[in-house]
Amino acid sequence: MTTRTDKFMHLTEKAKKLFGPANRSDADTPVVHKHDAFEEASEEELRTFEIETDSLGHHYAVRRGHEEGGRREHS
Repeated sequence: MTTRTDKFMHLTEKAKKLFGPANRSDADTPVVHKHDAFEEASEEELRTFEIETDSLGHHYAVRRGHEEGGRREHS
């Protein structure tokens, strides 16, 4: 090994001792959602938005039922 590689490996060993080994999992394993109260509240909030597309093809979210002075609230 070169000196540069040797220094890098030494630093990674120190990091491993400090933070512990890297957490590796199977990339093919699907993500499991907990559906806790916070996630349910977030999903409820997202249901209040509609996705619209302008004439140039840009997508944006609009809150349902919120129009102020002819202007819609954009997020």
